[in-house]
Amino acid sequence: MRDSVEEAISLLGYVPNQAARSLVTRRSGSVALVISEPESEVFSDPFFATIVRGVGDELAELDLDLVLMMARHAGRHDRIVRYAHNGHVDGVLLLAMHGDDPLPGLLHSAGIPVVLGGRPVNLSDEWTFVDIDNVGGARLAVEHLLRRGCRRIATIAGPQDMGSGRARLGGYRTAIEAAGTQAEIIEYGDFSQAGGERAMRRLLETHPDVDAVFAASDRMALGAMTALKAAGRRIPGDVAVVGFDDSEASRFSEPPLTSVHQSTDEMSRRMVRLLQARMDGDQARTSVILPTHLVARSSS
Repeated sequence: MRDSVEEAISLLGYVPNQAARSLVTRRSGSVALVISEPESEVFSDPFFATIVRGVGDELAELDLDLVLMMARHAGRHDRIVRYAHNGHVDGVLLLAMHGDDPLPGLLHSAGIPVVLGGRPVNLSDEWTFVDIDNVGGARLAVEHLLRRGCRRIATIAGPQDMGSGRARLGGYRTAIEAAGTQAEIIEYGDFSQAGGERAMRRLLETHPDVDAVFAASDRMALGAMTALKAAGRRIPGDVAVVGFDDSEASRFSEPPLTSVHQSTDEMSRRMVRLLQARMDGDQARTSVILPTHLVARSSS
């Protein structure tokens, strides 16, 4: 009988109707990755590209489909919640949340399994999330510059309404305080290359004697290097530069950029596996912090 059925399937080109199967299993076979950034940032920032690829690959291993959604504006929150609540996806991965983002709470209230990518800023740690050791990674970067002999180390910090921005600034402050050799020198950017370039120009105006810069992202570090070159500063002879991400661009910049490595592949894998557990009924609140390490290159 099985042979006859399989022969008919082959002959007729039959495929199961997913909508009909969903009525029985109450599963859509899809997961949403919701990124709280504008489309221009998502498609220009290598970090998001690697996360999307990693999540997609891991979902494929579980025979699940990826639905990519943007939620930079509050007006899209209700639509995303309705979409999920109507059964179009079985769970949601949230990435790049800012400040008091209501979306996690809205999804939770609607009974949707949720896992966060990154430690929430103003949400309770009771949420299930996967993050990297932002504080420790930033501390490694500054300690590297201190060992090199730098004594006027500035930082270009990320947005302070994001967990990664706050944590990396915290790691800088911890290392500077422990060293006891200088005061904090801080400018702020938005994780973009243009933002890093603007911040570096401000630093050169207000603190022309800086001899090192730790930027909270590779893109900001590359922007800082552009501003330093335009000002006639040698890298690393006059100013050493360290970034954060260990992106592909860091290996091909001139000079190659020292950077803190974070494993986006492992972050993607852990997020998907935790969400799968929640979709299967596991209600345990789990937080995962992944380690970082410094990759030294010619910029420092």
